[in-house]
Amino acid sequence: MTSSSPAAVRPSVLFVCVHNAGRSQMGAAYTHHLSGGAVEVRSAGSAPAESINPAVREALLEDGIDISAERPKILTTEAVEASDVVITMGCGDTCPYFPGKRYLDWVLTDPAGQGVEAVRPIRDEIKARVTELLGELGVTVSTTFRGG
Repeated sequence: MTSSSPAAVRPSVLFVCVHNAGRSQMGAAYTHHLSGGAVEVRSAGSAPAESINPAVREALLEDGIDISAERPKILTTEAVEASDVVITMGCGDTCPYFPGKRYLDWVLTDPAGQGVEAVRPIRDEIKARVTELLGELGVTVSTTFRGG
C-alpha cells in the first residue's frame, strides 16, 4: 500500500457530547453525508442516552438524512485514539486527551427536551461548522447530498 492510497489520507473525526443523542449525532451525520464518505466518522457520549432525540431525527429528516438506525454510544479511549480530530459539544472534561490530536470545542445549545423548531437552528449551525471543517481538512463537499 502506497502513501497515496485513499486509506492513508482519509481523515477521521469523532464528535462527542454528553448523551450522544443530539449534537454529536448531527455532526456525525452531516460529516458522513457532506463528505460523501471521504471522512471516517465516529460519535459518542460521556453518558449516552437510551435513544436518539426524536426532534433531532425529525430535523435531520427535513434535510434528507435518516439517522433512525443510529444508537447512542459510550465514549471510549479507543475512539479518541483512532481519530484525527475530536470535536466536543458540551461534554466538559470527560473526553480523554491525547497529544497530537486536534481538539475543537463547539459551544452549541443542547437540543435535549426541545421541539423540532428549537432544533433547526442548532442543526443549521452544525451543518455550517461541518462544511467549514471539511474545507479545513481538504475534503470537497459532496454535491450529491440532496440537503445542500
